[in-house]
Amino acid sequence: MTTVNILSGGAAQGLVRGLTEAYKAQTGFGIDGEFGAVGIMADKLRAKTPADLAILTRSLLAKLAEEKLIVSSSIADVGRVETALAVRNRDPRVAVKTEADLREVLRAADAIYVPDTKASTAGQHVTKVLDQLGLAYEVASRLKIFPNGATAMRELAASTAQRPIGCTQATEIIATDGIALSGSLPPGCELVTIYTAGVTTQAAHPKEAAALIALLTGADRQELRQRAGFAR
Repeated sequence: MTTVNILSGGAAQGLVRGLTEAYKAQTGFGIDGEFGAVGIMADKLRAKTPADLAILTRSLLAKLAEEKLIVSSSIADVGRVETALAVRNRDPRVAVKTEADLREVLRAADAIYVPDTKASTAGQHVTKVLDQLGLAYEVASRLKIFPNGATAMRELAASTAQRPIGCTQATEIIATDGIALSGSLPPGCELVTIYTAGVTTQAAHPKEAAALIALLTGADRQELRQRAGFAR
């Protein structure tokens, strides 16, 4: 089967998976590609990794368009995704309404599962929040850092720690079996990221890439986006 190739932030993986059959029925194409930290995906595109479209943060995709790697006219917003907390299904949910609450929850955790703290949107934000809360040194030995949010959440689900917690994009939490979305980060620590999609200038299948973007962003898929963790 012919496929369109994607380079995407991990935040969109669950949504893309949910559209695979509809896209195949519409175009006859399958979907292939890579999902991971947005910085790494952008660098792959710069290194000429074959891709028909990219799904990354709005600011990063705009930069890639300036670099003539994305067709500017093809760019469309998929939706907003918040960075949130996750726990194993068998663990109690945590309620975090203030910075003090978050500080207490993180101090109580014996393992904190997060994505790449340099190349991923959520991982960079975790580093910022830990600094802001004065916890960077205190919890450094308990940080469990993985290449992307999806991997971090799978590891959280399998964790044998007594009181583990995870922090990444809400979409990655929702898409992972064995864990639950526990809650948003409190005011002052929150992060909402807009993800956008665009056809690459090197696309082998630009028409089919545009069709997938239309499917990802269409009004008739709003409920699916919301279930996957996106908000308009």
